[in-house]
Amino acid sequence: MTDNLPLWGEIAVTVFLVAGGIFGLVGSYGLIKLPDPMTRLHAPTKATTLGIGGVLIASMIYIFATEGRVSMHELLITIFLLLTSPITALFIAKVHLHMRERPDTLPKPEDSEGWASFEADGPARGVRDVMPVEPGSPDKTR
Repeated sequence: MTDNLPLWGEIAVTVFLVAGGIFGLVGSYGLIKLPDPMTRLHAPTKATTLGIGGVLIASMIYIFATEGRVSMHELLITIFLLLTSPITALFIAKVHLHMRERPDTLPKPEDSEGWASFEADGPARGVRDVMPVEPGSPDKTR
């Protein structure tokens, strides 16, 4: 059922599928086993993105080798995934920072300007004061 897939196509598809599967497995394992949300964040945004990217590239190679055309669907999915994954990671990290940390519990930045994330917050803007909470416990505000 290879639809006359040339040898170079079979090898390339196999390599990208196996690499994608390994990255996906490592990313999924990391998402489950890493100890806290900030380290857990790297598993889906790095390894799993590469895993899905490997499967999509294998699909593009298969379609190109069998039908002689470039599949725009997989290309658009890959571009969308590579653009949105870092942005999603940034938002998750910001939420974690604001829900679990306070400016005085964080290390001093090298430039001594303070944490930019906390500069926009404060009583003048009406942002609620959030106490740090333990992972898994409900949000406690004062």
